[in-house]
Amino acid sequence: MTQTAQPIAGARPVADDDRARAYDGRWLLVDPGNAWLDADRAPGLAELDLSLRFGYLVVRAPGMLRLDIPLDVIEDDASVECQALVDGQAVRAVDEGDLAAAWFTQWLGQPCRLLKVHPEAPAVQWPGAARR
Repeated sequence: MTQTAQPIAGARPVADDDRARAYDGRWLLVDPGNAWLDADRAPGLAELDLSLRFGYLVVRAPGMLRLDIPLDVIEDDASVECQALVDGQAVRAVDEGDLAAAWFTQWLGQPCRLLKVHPEAPAVQWPGAARR
């Protein structure tokens, strides 16, 4: 059965096999203050082409090189842990690094970072209308 999931919160959903649901809302983009950038604050999110392939979240956008983000990485480096804010909610997260930050900053035309919700973090209460 095909599921629809939104691996990057606020971006266009991806249709994939049942495993896609496990990655729903796993990543988010944040501004320099670590506040979530939803589709209203970062309209370019709606133009991203996302897919799950060979253990990676594959991100494509017109005029940009493809960006591959590993799906399952053990989070054992405390130096990359941070806290994001989603609609006033503190979310434990992991920074995906400078390459991803540069890619999304270039695409969206504003400084931002790609974060992954820490696998041990409580479930994020995504604002329904803003997320989808």
